Amino acid sequence: MEHRSWTKRPSGMDEADELNLPARAFDKQDDGSDLAFYAPARLVTHIDAGAIAALTDHYASLLTPGDRILDLMSSWVSHLPDDLDLDVVGHGMNAEELAANPRLGRWFVQDLNRDPTLPERDAAFDAVLICVGVQYLQRPLAVLREVRRVLEPGGLVVASYSNRCFPTKAVAVWRALDMEGQAALIRHYLDRAGFHDIEATLLADGQTGDPLIAVVARA
Repeated sequence: MEHRSWTKRPSGMDEADELNLPARAFDKQDDGSDLAFYAPARLVTHIDAGAIAALTDHYASLLTPGDRILDLMSSWVSHLPDDLDLDVVGHGMNAEELAANPRLGRWFVQDLNRDPTLPERDAAFDAVLICVGVQYLQRPLAVLREVRRVLEPGGLVVASYSNRCFPTKAVAVWRALDMEGQAALIRHYLDRAGFHDIEATLLADGQTGDPLIAVVARA
């Protein structure tokens, strides 16, 4: 297994300007080290069972056997269909969590807010998954442009989110929006990063559990 960490400083103010957002859009309440914050392993799920089932079904409708997957901002579980044979690389912020994930063939630790450059070759993946993580990105354009680089032309990115997060680590613009506004924000990120065929889908309406929205786009 690979274990990487990076030390470059973020340039969120530059991205805020490019996205026509307020200058401090990517500020966080807790500006301390993200690697330190995520150092304790959290072997829990961040969405409930109903939302997980809806996400797993959505993945099953989008992915095919043998697909090469990058599970970005992953943890100890990837919510992928058990019966779907996939070649999965994981990225996250905690080595213990990633090592416990049985779906990962290999993995690496990297703070994308310090260095968004992915240590993967061009066109290496058929799909990139970002489950309940996009709200923490201080350099979303840089990260998503890297996602586009490592995807095959026409490959998929799937960014899913609920109404739960670590609020002190979520960026200011995310905290200021409702879920519909957050979907629009992700679509804005993806459009400016060069993706097309961008579509948001409500996977769980939140009436009996966690709500869940997935935004899908093609490279």
